[in-house]
Amino acid sequence: MAFKLRYKSLGLHAVLVEWPAEISEAVLEDVLILKTKIENYHIKEVVEVNSAYSSLIVFYENTNISLEERIAVIDKIYSSKKKAISLISHLWKIPVCYDEAFGLDLDTISIEKKVSKNDIIKQHCGAIYTVYFIGFLPGFLYLGGLDKLLQMPRKSTPRLQVEKGAVAIGGNQTGIYPNESPGGWNIIGNSPLNFFDVSKEKPCFAKAGDRVQFYSISLKTYKNIKTLVEAGVYQLESENVND
Repeated sequence: MAFKLRYKSLGLHAVLVEWPAEISEAVLEDVLILKTKIENYHIKEVVEVNSAYSSLIVFYENTNISLEERIAVIDKIYSSKKKAISLISHLWKIPVCYDEAFGLDLDTISIEKKVSKNDIIKQHCGAIYTVYFIGFLPGFLYLGGLDKLLQMPRKSTPRLQVEKGAVAIGGNQTGIYPNESPGGWNIIGNSPLNFFDVSKEKPCFAKAGDRVQFYSISLKTYKNIKTLVEAGVYQLESENVND
């Protein structure tokens, strides 16, 4: 499916490419295919390509190539055939402890939605989420696919300090805070994993287009996994996804 794209200049060294402003897997796939095609095209002036929900930013080194010429090249690449592009993704299995020590907003959601906390946890673990992009903080995965039952607006007054690993709901998305930070999403649990480790070749194990599924663990298991993670010996479970 071809979308009508819009192009904008972002300063002297970047072009913003925009798709229809919607959160959908069709748009995400198109964004990632164009990202891959531009990277594979090896344009010598292009130094980086970043993606978001429905947009790309193409960064250029200092060059005299005009905006019109840059857009013409991107548009030509977009119009070329897609069949040679294969997007390989993974399904990551993420342990989450929903103990009351971590689930700071479970009571609020339970009252607001008139469902039990156990049903909230069951629903949250029952879905497979799509990684749309990584942002806000290094390693913060924006995950789409949250059931309408669990959708909650962001808090009117953000917390000044959210714990590392906090699993949260914001609007129609869910995500995990990779580090301690301020945050306005509703906290329902905590994962003992590291979502950003600058010492590794890939500081964040997941990428846009991957899938995530949560599973519930006890507080005891949480502590055990955290010990293994800190020792650098925990093996994160994952599998290839064939869409």
